[in-house]
Amino acid sequence: MIELLKAVLFGIVEGVTEWLPISSTGHMILLDEFIHLGVSAEFYKLFEVVIQLGAILAVIILYFKNIWPLKWNNGECTLDRSILDLWGKIIVACLPAAVIGILFDDWMEDHFFTPEVVALTLIAYGFLFAIIENYNLGSRSVKRVEDISYRKAFEIGVFQLFSLVPGTSRSGSTIMGGLLIGLERSVAAEFTFYLAIPVMIGASLLKLAKYVIRVGFVFNGSELLILTIGCIVAFIVSIIVIRFLMSYIKKHNFVPFGYYRIVLGILVLIYFKILN
Repeated sequence: MIELLKAVLFGIVEGVTEWLPISSTGHMILLDEFIHLGVSAEFYKLFEVVIQLGAILAVIILYFKNIWPLKWNNGECTLDRSILDLWGKIIVACLPAAVIGILFDDWMEDHFFTPEVVALTLIAYGFLFAIIENYNLGSRSVKRVEDISYRKAFEIGVFQLFSLVPGTSRSGSTIMGGLLIGLERSVAAEFTFYLAIPVMIGASLLKLAKYVIRVGFVFNGSELLILTIGCIVAFIVSIIVIRFLMSYIKKHNFVPFGYYRIVLGILVLIYFKILN
């Protein structure tokens, strides 16, 4: 029962931090420092990534009409070319992180997944968000997702490369990049949600493949239950958080998230470098 409650907590943290620009990976690393799931190290690596599938399912359901290209009109199935064009831009934006992530995934996991790196990147990106928003950097001229060009999509994909370092935040990197190249806040956030679909599904499949190669496709009953609960909780919380964020940014900016990152990063440094 305790392990299941832990899975619920991990699912909540994933659902909240995946979509807010505060770093889900960073928070999961920090949470694992204080609350350990009673599972093998190999399974935990799998769990940490696969529960993202619950989070991404929330995006698919909330934005299904915007991302599904097959439409029914008078009993006839047609392809919505504007949505196909959107997926072309999403694929272009995914390419930089996909290439680098596949090539250097294990190396980055061995060298960057530490509390110190998380703390420093939390602080650095916190300052960047505050600077970008306080000085209103970026023209904010792109007011619809459909108006994002392929060039801007690729530029957002380049910014997403920074999210490979834990603590930077995938959503934070792409939203910040979107703001800098001229996207409205709501447009940057929405495109970030869409971009997460292939990125997170791909990352989960990659981690699952590595797990199967190392351990085999073997799960006991408790592991399957922990994984299922984590995914379900992440899905439910993600629905709430995505709706909150899209409502919030209509009237507010990302500065509070920047301040949160700075405070959290400082607390992490104090704990791990002074108190620990």
